[in-house]
Amino acid sequence: MSGDTLKIADNLVVGLDYTLRLEDNEVIDFSDEGDPLEYLHGHGQIIPGLERELVGMGIGDTKKVAVAPTDGYGEYDDDAFELVPHDAFPEDMELEPGMELHMRDSSSGHVIQAFVAEIKPEGVVIDMNHPLAGETLYFEVKVASLRQATTEELAHGHAHGPEGHHH
Repeated sequence: MSGDTLKIADNLVVGLDYTLRLEDNEVIDFSDEGDPLEYLHGHGQIIPGLERELVGMGIGDTKKVAVAPTDGYGEYDDDAFELVPHDAFPEDMELEPGMELHMRDSSSGHVIQAFVAEIKPEGVVIDMNHPLAGETLYFEVKVASLRQATTEELAHGHAHGPEGHHH
């Protein structure tokens, strides 16, 4: 099948032009013109609510998609805070509220994004909510390209782009 007749389905590499807005219409992310986001469909590389809505679209198709928090970055969790002792951080690290950190989740082993919520005498309060947790996400998307994934991309579970493998 040529790229012109392909429709978005699992194991295809999708090039997606997009704009992401929040409820107040603030644009918080977008793809640069001529540089679409490339991902391997069906491999969990984009949020589930958006991935599900793209199935069946073809090159040039456009769509507006509202993604609820449960299908996006999750609901805001008041319990997703942890007090971490000061000595768990490098001595020369200057921590301040709002600072982004990357921490390893002890149960899954995955690296997660976290933020310094507060600095207390007994430790640092870390917020492990995604910055967009609790937000409904409003996407405007246009399918820029579609192609079959290579054997290597399928084995690795992600798109490699025009220059090939980079990890």
